[in-house]
Amino acid sequence: MFKYILEGAGNINWMAISALITFFVIFSVSAVLAFRRDPAYIQKMANMPLDDSNPVNAETDHHEK
Repeated sequence: MFKYILEGAGNINWMAISALITFFVIFSVSAVLAFRRDPAYIQKMANMPLDDSNPVNAETDHHEK
């Protein structure tokens, strides 16, 4: 059924072109934002999962007091 609908739509290359342009714009913006980020901030975020100074499962549960 979809085959007949798409055949009746004519040339649909504009869908592929718009998807490619959207992907390229989003990828370019995210790459520029990533490369402009401060290296100290990137290092801090990279080490955050290994940092034990602020544990997620802390014993300080304030709901049961």
